[in-house]
Amino acid sequence: MSERSDHLPLTALRAFEAAARHLSFQNAAAELGVTPAALSFQIRQLEEALGQALFERSHRAVHLNEAGLRLLPGVREGMDSLRAAWRAAHRHCTDRIVNITAGPAFTSKWLAPRLFLFAAEHPEIELRFTATLRLLDLRRDDVDLALRFGPDRHEGLSSGQLLREWLTPMMTPALAARFTSPESLREAPLLHHDERAFMRRPADWAGWFRAAGLGPPPSGGAQFSQADHALDAAISGAGVVLGRATLAQDALEAGRLVAPFSLSLVPEESYRFLCAPGAEARAPVRAFLDWLMAEAARISAQEAGRDFRSDW
Repeated sequence: MSERSDHLPLTALRAFEAAARHLSFQNAAAELGVTPAALSFQIRQLEEALGQALFERSHRAVHLNEAGLRLLPGVREGMDSLRAAWRAAHRHCTDRIVNITAGPAFTSKWLAPRLFLFAAEHPEIELRFTATLRLLDLRRDDVDLALRFGPDRHEGLSSGQLLREWLTPMMTPALAARFTSPESLREAPLLHHDERAFMRRPADWAGWFRAAGLGPPPSGGAQFSQADHALDAAISGAGVVLGRATLAQDALEAGRLVAPFSLSLVPEESYRFLCAPGAEARAPVRAFLDWLMAEAARISAQEAGRDFRSDW
């Protein structure tokens, strides 16, 4: 095969890299938007040009052979460089667009109600949101900024704290008139949500009752898999929730919920922003980050007089 760079079979190499990553011609073809037969033909052309096979094929699977394993690192590095160059050029051409990913609950309860404020300040910037908890590769995926709840462990990325989280009993004003002390919560309908997927040490009713010196909480009560669903139930008057301050900020400011007791649990995790190194310096990303920080500072007004506990 000629080693001249202008004879490199780039389409076939792209097909090879996708097939090697998936170890499936069918999945690679779906990613590239071609038929499995077309992808297989491209790889056969590459193997013929190279003079040797790159895959071991069986009825249900494919695996890289020794030649394929030797070829893959360089091809993968080259494809990553091409993708990075393309993204950089594309972002330069669409400099007013910021692609953001955040969790569904945070997007609906905290981000969405405030976006009109950012739009009023920066009509020249277009925000595009993906509401997902799926982990994304900020170097490979078309994402400028990720907003995530978790610890400060993000090697190789630019990151910073956006919001501190705290949890405290929240209820409607009508329920607050009935349950006027922490002890009275033993008679209240307690709402539960599962935080085990997000917190190393779950901040739950057992932890809050323990921190208050009240022993174990009463058993029973409605269970929700998502914190925002439990919060919506509390807003409807269904019970008392150990609410997350970030998700409940608007409901507290509007008076739909109150947080009458000062004791609040503070987990080690917080809301953080993540981006590829240097991405935060791009003008529209920087403008959105600055706006986020200013909005996040408003929640500090609700922290006055709180008894924060980090051990429970």
